[in-house]
Amino acid sequence: GFTTCEVKRSSKQNESLLRVCSALCCQNLNPETELKRYFGARAVLGDQRPRQRNRHFHRSTWMTSPKDSWPRFSRPGVSMTLLESKNGIQCFTFEHSRDYQQVQFKFLDAVESMDPNNIVALLQLNPYHIDSLLQLSDVCRIQEDQEMARDLIERALYSFECAFHPLFSLTSGTSRLDYLRPENRAFYLALYKHMVFLEKRGCPRTALEYCKLILSLDPDLDPLCMLLLVDFLMLRSREYKSLLQLYQDWEEHRNLSQLPNFAFSCALCRFHLSQQEDLDPKEAENQKKLADQMLQSALIMFPGVLMPLLDLCTVQPDATVTSHCFFGPKSQIGQPPALAELTALYVGRTYALWKEAAIMLWLEESVKEVLRRVDSKDSFVEECENKRKQRYQSAPRNIHRHVLLSEIKEATSTLPLDVTAQPVMGFDLLPPLDSVISYTRPESTLKTVSLCFYVLSRQHVGASNESTLSLFFRSLLPNFNLQVS
Repeated sequence: GFTTCEVKRSSKQNESLLRVCSALCCQNLNPETELKRYFGARAVLGDQRPRQRNRHFHRSTWMTSPKDSWPRFSRPGVSMTLLESKNGIQCFTFEHSRDYQQVQFKFLDAVESMDPNNIVALLQLNPYHIDSLLQLSDVCRIQEDQEMARDLIERALYSFECAFHPLFSLTSGTSRLDYLRPENRAFYLALYKHMVFLEKRGCPRTALEYCKLILSLDPDLDPLCMLLLVDFLMLRSREYKSLLQLYQDWEEHRNLSQLPNFAFSCALCRFHLSQQEDLDPKEAENQKKLADQMLQSALIMFPGVLMPLLDLCTVQPDATVTSHCFFGPKSQIGQPPALAELTALYVGRTYALWKEAAIMLWLEESVKEVLRRVDSKDSFVEECENKRKQRYQSAPRNIHRHVLLSEIKEATSTLPLDVTAQPVMGFDLLPPLDSVISYTRPESTLKTVSLCFYVLSRQHVGASNESTLSLFFRSLLPNFNLQVS
């Protein structure tokens, strides 16, 4: 089986998680902090007068700033309860009021109707219903209205933050939310989608803080598999020492070296450290040697990464490399299914980080050395081959969930049939098979269908989607009347 996500609970693990989260403060969750650092406060804030803004929002929040264009906020019926407090760890859960449950049932009926106008109508009456906000955000994003898509996610996060328990902390690393409970899952998805928007806006450091936050909510099970992303955001943020510290702290109990992303990213991290101008020459040489060793080990353990990586970087490899059986087509075909998924995800996400000329030269040198070791029958090569055969036969559900969320086509095409053959719910991707259900839906009057709104929205059905969106945008305007429209 796949052993990456084996859990060995220990106090040392909790300490190392706190170390990961130690730099996380509420101020770092606001992208304006990062943008001000790049462009200055005047450029970011302009002529805003904060005291006059958001008059009908009475609560100040850390994750999002409410906007005057948003509907007036009234509590939608979501609250948070403290379930237990043990060994410094506090477990919370979101709860839905009776009225909110009724809205949730209507939302599920609207999804099954396959008519997105029903979700628009529902959101008009319940402007802070979270799953409706997440669902329509997906539609706007597919229609390339990024600003509206982002705005809807921020509204969902605002609704969540207004429901926080007084003891719930975004930054301590000690607050937990069980992903097995459906009421909690939308919070994970809203945080993830918000994080993606931040990274695309050029705020990788703020996105990294959200990544740490999601990881801290359930570090043992890591339901959205943030360990497949945290290294990329640390490299984008140039948090090189933090990445190496994370690797050192978590390798023992999370087997990070079995993940291609950590194997290659930590090598790249060492290389960047060796190139720093203010580094002592001896230390630079030492870092470079470590980088060489780590990259060679990564290439020997995961040879299937090289050719797709060079392909996306539009680099034509040497004939001695393409013709060699170690890196040739066999390295792709021979990969176990789960490893092919992880490899495609890493390459599709991070290839841009490898395009730099100095990095390509370093990669070329390492590839030559690896081929020399392969030809000389280095025992490490055979050892890695045996590991690949024994592991990665099937990936756990959280990795499939992460691949679906990533929307990286190189990776989604590697998903197994048992994942792609089932309906994909955008508001609840691959729900856990052992969910903890607190309330059940009454028998729907609508016939259950195997497709859902998330799938429908990806069919780009032209006029139908346009009418839905125009209705939705008009619904955001003051004095909107659904019947008249």
